[in-house]
Amino acid sequence: MQPTRARTAVYYLILWLVAILFFLPVFWILMASFKTPNDILAVPPKFIFQPTLSNIIDMLSRPNTVPYFINSLYLSITSVSLAIVVSFLAAYALSRYKFRATNFLMFLILSTRMVPAAAFVVPIFQMFNAFQWRNQFGVLMLYTMFSIPFSLWILKGFIDGVSTRYDETGFVNGASRLHVMFRVVLPQVRPGLIAAFIFNLIFVWNEFLLNFILGGPGTQMIPYALAVGLVSAGGNIDWAFVASLSTGYVLLPTVMIFLFQKYLLVGMTFGTVRGEV
Repeated sequence: MQPTRARTAVYYLILWLVAILFFLPVFWILMASFKTPNDILAVPPKFIFQPTLSNIIDMLSRPNTVPYFINSLYLSITSVSLAIVVSFLAAYALSRYKFRATNFLMFLILSTRMVPAAAFVVPIFQMFNAFQWRNQFGVLMLYTMFSIPFSLWILKGFIDGVSTRYDETGFVNGASRLHVMFRVVLPQVRPGLIAAFIFNLIFVWNEFLLNFILGGPGTQMIPYALAVGLVSAGGNIDWAFVASLSTGYVLLPTVMIFLFQKYLLVGMTFGTVRGEV
């Protein structure tokens, strides 16, 4: 074997080992969701067991489990979709109209995502109480607001990579500004749209603190269900419920990442490798 091929083989072997190491907790949760409570707590651990669907059936039969999934899907997809629309319009304006303080404005917008949620949850809680926004609309607008900064940064990087000659050609041929935005520029930044959507979807899907403190009965999502359902009536941790709910919880992000993984790489580079997609 040539030295170059040997180094390549070792390189991929290390990558596979690291990937398997990171996947082991997920694999353990998947196995536990199909085990009986006795098998979950068995010492030494059981890798060969009789699978059962009783944990998943019990999890879905609990009163609020299905509403938690519906709330997570609705709040995540709707808030991120609204944020993508607003971010695309703002990114186009900041890219094509060269404001003097554009860079400073972009820094201010992104800085809102750098502040820990625990630092501003109290004033937001007071504001939500004052305006009576502790409902689905209020939480939806909150997640939309928090999804805009990162989406704006990603999309502006992509739109900056689209030559202004496309706009000028459209204007010369009688196209309107909206036509140029949505029929000329938008198709070229589709990888950025998908990347921004998935990144923010994962953020909203996993968000717990704001949902726990600001949300009400109609806005509670799966992380809240995991927190309140962790301990059973007897005071012990209900590992069967945690494992079965976690299996459904990781399903959507896993599928999205698997289907659109190439767009995530492009999104993390803010469009610098846009031509590779």
